[in-house]
Amino acid sequence: MRSKNVATITTGAAPAAIGPYSQAIKAGNIIFTSGQIPIDPATGQVVAGGVARQTEQVMANLQAILAAAGAGLENVVKTTLYIKDMNDFDAINEVYSRYFTKEPPARSCVEVARLPKNVLVEIEAMAVVEDK
Repeated sequence: MRSKNVATITTGAAPAAIGPYSQAIKAGNIIFTSGQIPIDPATGQVVAGGVARQTEQVMANLQAILAAAGAGLENVVKTTLYIKDMNDFDAINEVYSRYFTKEPPARSCVEVARLPKNVLVEIEAMAVVEDK
């Protein structure tokens, strides 16, 4: 049984989980998102257009989930980026930097052999909101 201070976050404005996990969990004033991949929630399909377009969709998905939890990108304190090809690092950074313009969060970036649905990028985030 989960603590009463732990809640599952779900929104139709982001892709549904494709496995046995939640879009996010809010534990007290901390929000943990699951890794988001570039699936368009309206179609359920991976977006076309390369790594920059995929990164934009991932960020939109993260924003939707954070909003459902009562937060925004300004509340993010840590992200982890999983990328298919480290040669895409600059293109991903260019998009990512448009979303975190002030006080960017701590971040890790890891090149991986493969991601779900063969996407090029996956990002997870941790955010902190004020106690109510």
